[in-house]
Amino acid sequence: MTTLGTPLSPSATKVMLLGAGELGKEVLIALQRLGVETIAVDRYDHAPGQQVAHHARTITMSDPTLLRALIEADKPDLVVPEIEAIATPMLEVLEATGVVRVIPTARAARLTMDREGIRRLAAETLGLPTSPYKFCDTLAELQAAIDAGIGYPCIVKPVMSSSGKGQSKIDGPADVQKAWDYAMAGGRVAHGRIIVEGFIDFDYEITLLTVRAQGADGRIDTHFCEPIGHVQVSGDYVESWQPHPMHPAALEKARQIAKAVTDDLGIGLDGQYTGLGLFGVELFVKGDQVWFSEVSPRPHDTGMVTMTTQWQNEFELHARAILGLPVNTGLRSPGASAVIYGGVDAAGIVFDGVDEALRVPNTDIRLFGKPESFVKRRMGVALAFDADVEVARANAKLAASKVRPRAA
Repeated sequence: MTTLGTPLSPSATKVMLLGAGELGKEVLIALQRLGVETIAVDRYDHAPGQQVAHHARTITMSDPTLLRALIEADKPDLVVPEIEAIATPMLEVLEATGVVRVIPTARAARLTMDREGIRRLAAETLGLPTSPYKFCDTLAELQAAIDAGIGYPCIVKPVMSSSGKGQSKIDGPADVQKAWDYAMAGGRVAHGRIIVEGFIDFDYEITLLTVRAQGADGRIDTHFCEPIGHVQVSGDYVESWQPHPMHPAALEKARQIAKAVTDDLGIGLDGQYTGLGLFGVELFVKGDQVWFSEVSPRPHDTGMVTMTTQWQNEFELHARAILGLPVNTGLRSPGASAVIYGGVDAAGIVFDGVDEALRVPNTDIRLFGKPESFVKRRMGVALAFDADVEVARANAKLAASKVRPRAA
């Protein structure tokens, strides 16, 4: 039986989010609707989640001393990593000594904080199908890896980055230097390590939101949302839709892969499969063949579409699962999402055209409240639902195009 306390009282159930961007903001709102006291931590003041949480903290989360001091001072019941750039070895220490429980586990946070940990787990430990790959520390190693078998075209990514930053496709030798420089500029940390992947000629890519939640008998059950199709540009999500049609054999393989990797990430320090929460599993699909790409042990940007498609969106599913509550991954309606970019470099921007956007049938808008805009920074998302997913896609993109950010 799960017991929840009252916020701002001695009985409070306290959850700390490490990372308070637009995804974290929605998780915080979902937690607050269940009476949870929330602590939003980010590297800069007035991050979206800090604007709605009970408590806002600003620290460098990759600094283990600062991170430990904050957790010991606030004494949360759960710590929920929402970004990659965190001192995960310290989280493992704090979990091992019983100071705090990390979602889904401290081990999962460490393995997924960079692409090397999760790729080696998926391909080398679990034996899941992936693209051919090589990790490189220098430009010369990158060129050697391509020449030795990765070949052209190929994809280069920093081992640690978010929202596709630093990711690019190499079509030939003339692109190698540019791709290396872009990866170095886009990484979360400047330690100069990248992954180069052989290009898979896939039909489409999906996100399979996978939820590990506690069942009535105390067991951990795995639940799947309907597949989410998405378009990425330079690795950055620009639109998504749900459901994406799949061959039944491909869907079954996708679920098997997702369960294998999330089961492993759910293993705690005691060796038990105790980790709870929602995972965003990214997969490539060609016919009935499926390859593992990446996984995030938290809500996924492409999953913002679930705010209009599911009875419980991905943020509500994550909040419920980590608290040990039942979940419902049922689809309410087909739908789509489209990103609203900043379009300008400015602080304290204003948005014109929101009324025009909301006149597009069956649409909604989320503006994230980020204090500073950049030309390609995600500042909001348009959502649309319709019985025909293609109509929803067209309406979401139309609504997004009508929102016009500008300097105040």
